[in-house]
Amino acid sequence: MAPLTVDDLRTLAWTDVTNPLPKEQLLAAFQTPPFIYIPGTFNTRDVGQIPLGNPCIRPNYVFRTGALSSLTPEGKQLLASKLGIKKIFDLRSLDEHAREPDPEDIPGVQVMWTPPKEVRAEVDLAPFVDGEGERGYAGMYMAVLDEYKGNIRQVLEHVRDRPEEPFIFHCTAGRDRTGVVSGILMTLAGADPETVIFDFMLSRIGTEPAREKLLAFAMKGSGAESVDTPGFRNMCNLRPAGWTAFVKAAEEAYGGFEGYVTKTLQFSGEELEVIRRNLTLAN
Repeated sequence: MAPLTVDDLRTLAWTDVTNPLPKEQLLAAFQTPPFIYIPGTFNTRDVGQIPLGNPCIRPNYVFRTGALSSLTPEGKQLLASKLGIKKIFDLRSLDEHAREPDPEDIPGVQVMWTPPKEVRAEVDLAPFVDGEGERGYAGMYMAVLDEYKGNIRQVLEHVRDRPEEPFIFHCTAGRDRTGVVSGILMTLAGADPETVIFDFMLSRIGTEPAREKLLAFAMKGSGAESVDTPGFRNMCNLRPAGWTAFVKAAEEAYGGFEGYVTKTLQFSGEELEVIRRNLTLAN
C-alpha cells in the first residue's frame, strides 16, 4: 500500500471527529511517516519526520504517542529495540496515572512522571462555542503550561542532558497535552508555524483507533448530552485556529515558548541553546 501524500493526510485530518475515517485510507496513513505502528498504543509518531516543511528536530530522537498502559509484549519490544527509547515521560493527571500506569517492565526504559497541579476534571464547553473554539483551546492549553510545568521541565532536562537517548512522551490520547509539548519542542528547534500546526492536526488521524472511546470520555468530562451540544464539536475537532490562538496567548503571557522556558521553567539562555542544539539536525 502506497504512503499518502501531504494533501491526503491534511484531508483526513480535517474530517469531523464524529465521522469515522475510511479504513483503507487510515491503513495507508499509518504506513506514512511520521506514523509508527506500535501494538497496544496509538497516535505514535516520530516528531523529526513530519512530511511538511522542515520539522528541524532530528529523526529517531523525539517520539510522541497515546497511552502506553495496554502495550503488548511486541509493542514493548519495538519501543525499546526499534525506536531505542530510553525514557517515557507521562503527561497525565494523578488519577489517569494511577488507573492505568505505564509499563515498568521494559528493559532499559525508565518511566518519568511528576504529579501535576490538581484541577477539576470537568471541561467547560462555553469557551468552545464561538468560532472554531479558539478561546477554549487557548485556555485549555495555557492551563497545560501552568499545571504540567514539572513534567515539561523533565522533558527539556532530558534533551539538555541526554542527546544520545531517544525518548517518548504521552498523555491519554496523545493529542492535547502531548501536542503542547511537541509544539514547544518543534518551535524551540526552529520549525515554522505551518509545520507545527500540521503535526498538531495529525492527531485527528492518529487517535482514530480510539475515536469512539475518546468521544465517550469527552462527553462524560464535558457534560455534553450529544455531539451537537454547543461547543462539543469545536472541542473535539482540531483546527489550526485553535493552535494559533494558544500561541498568541503564550506570547502575551510569557513572550512565547522561549520566554516560558527561560522565565517560568527557569532554564538559562545557555541551557536553551544547548536544548536547541540537541534537538536539531545540526547535532
